[in-house]
Amino acid sequence: MAYDDILTSTDGPVLTITLNRPDAGNKFRYQTCLELIDALQKFRLDPQLRAAVLTGAGEKFFCIGGEHDPITSLDQSQVLPIIDVYQAIDTIPKPIIAAVNGFAVGGGNVLHTVCDLTIASDNAVFRQVGPMVGSFDAGYGSWYLEDTIGRKRAKEMWYLNKKYTAEQAREMGLVNEVVPSEELQARAAEVAREITSRSPLAIGGMKGAFSARHNGVSGQARMAHDQQLTLYLQTKEAHEVSAAFGERRQPKTESFWS
Repeated sequence: MAYDDILTSTDGPVLTITLNRPDAGNKFRYQTCLELIDALQKFRLDPQLRAAVLTGAGEKFFCIGGEHDPITSLDQSQVLPIIDVYQAIDTIPKPIIAAVNGFAVGGGNVLHTVCDLTIASDNAVFRQVGPMVGSFDAGYGSWYLEDTIGRKRAKEMWYLNKKYTAEQAREMGLVNEVVPSEELQARAAEVAREITSRSPLAIGGMKGAFSARHNGVSGQARMAHDQQLTLYLQTKEAHEVSAAFGERRQPKTESFWS
């Protein structure tokens, strides 16, 4: 798939995805969402890639939300598939780090919140404006924000629509680090690369554990299939019962723990 709205690049085990609509505030439109979903699924399946950085082009905007076509948005099939993007970020068993290079507003604030970590430039601004424009972003936009900064702060952010500086965001736990803007991309890449030196199975297991809380049966399935089953298939028990089935005999249960 050729991309028009995003850029991708790799540096060893680290993938960088850049929202590339700076003249439109790096807003995501229908095409942007499709491209993000495609890039994220390729990231999921590529064994050489172990971590990703998500950022915006330019120095002013990370992402200021969604761009709806007033005609096509009336068609259910053309509603922005941004939930699919959030879900992909949340369930891929690899860390995704947001490098917030400017305004993170509306859906852009949700986008970085669902990432595993957030590194912000010192000129970043965070805000939710939904109720000011007759919109809202429940689910990922509320539950995950509440988990991140607390119930009262999350309600304040949604109800009063204040602007928060990068330092204010760090103090409330919305971001992990604040760095000078010229150091942002290098720092985000450095953090991503540091994580790639950890056990990918352990990192994937922890990410699955964090996301399983809100993802119901799909979260439990990720934990069971992607992590626990991977480990189980390496045990003597798994090897013995498989061999017994193939040889049409009863398994030697004493070998499970020997």
